[in-house]
Amino acid sequence: MTTLVLLGVLVLAIGGCVCVVWAERGGPRWVRVVATVTRIAGEVLRSAGKHQSRSLHRSSSDGDQGIGSAGGALQVGAGAGDS
Repeated sequence: MTTLVLLGVLVLAIGGCVCVVWAERGGPRWVRVVATVTRIAGEVLRSAGKHQSRSLHRSSSDGDQGIGSAGGALQVGAGAGDS
């Protein structure tokens, strides 16, 4: 069942890409509508991916602060020895 759903999504994505190319070449109105929907869906997915990536980056950088502060303490000690 999962395979059929994924196959359906793949067919819709390929069809949308075909419509985008066809619309660029002056296809009928329904093709331009499908191309617009495809582009909007792509933008929504792209922005959702960027938002998710940023939230993952923030959580991983929060976990690194403890390590970074220890490294900072080492750098301060190394800098004091250099003076």
